[in-house]
Amino acid sequence: MTSNQTDCHYCLQSLRGRKYALREENAYCVTCYDSLFANPCEECKKPIECDSKDLAYKGRHWHERCFNCAKCSRSLVEKPFAAKDELLLCTECYSNEYSSKCFHCQKTIMPGSRKMEFKGSSWHESCFVCQYCRQPLGTKPLITKDNENYCVPCFEKQFAHHCYSCKKVITSGGVTYHDQPWHKECFVCAGCKTQLSGQRFISKDEYPYCVDCYSRFYAEKCAACKKPITALGGAKFISFEERQWHGECFNCAKCSVSLVGEEFLTKQDDVLCNECGSAS
Repeated sequence: MTSNQTDCHYCLQSLRGRKYALREENAYCVTCYDSLFANPCEECKKPIECDSKDLAYKGRHWHERCFNCAKCSRSLVEKPFAAKDELLLCTECYSNEYSSKCFHCQKTIMPGSRKMEFKGSSWHESCFVCQYCRQPLGTKPLITKDNENYCVPCFEKQFAHHCYSCKKVITSGGVTYHDQPWHKECFVCAGCKTQLSGQRFISKDEYPYCVDCYSRFYAEKCAACKKPITALGGAKFISFEERQWHGECFNCAKCSVSLVGEEFLTKQDDVLCNECGSAS
């Protein structure tokens, strides 16, 4: 500016025909203005004179020529930029140095973009969607399978098993019986309704039974000890003429020698080894 009417407010020298600057309605010669009010440039540390453009960001000041990316030195004037540890960076340098990549599309999540954090990884908000219905997941409950995220209804529709007994979704655990999934609490003895998960059981006519119920309802009785023969765990038993014995009970009625795998004779209800049978 050029003044024709006043003196410098600080040094009182005439401003007629000279450049001056106004501050709070007071006029100052350029020399006084710069010495009194010019901000130091963050980059070059020199005063930003009144005839230079002063670029300010968060209380700091730069010459227009000094307002550059701290990494690649490209001008940031009228360009988007980001600040990191008090350094100004163009968006490209900031992205290369500090921005996370989207777990889904592997593209950089640009500064200022909304992102979602889940299990230590980041997503673009637009990428954080249900893999099946493509609706945003946001903060909804979700289930992850094979690195893909699903809302709970879609996961249940696509992958969840339904209990063979109650037909409801099995959300965790469960038991497989006859190639069908069951809730643990639904997998019970067909006789006494005791839960069988983790217990020994015997199958009969497509239904599971605890050992006690199976023995009571269906097991043959040993001809020797009269106790049920369950064959549980692969236990051996012997069957002869509609009678059954535990393997350890199939012995000669006289000398008690085991007859398993041996020839034997019968006399009335007794089984005898050849020696005892010949002597009787």
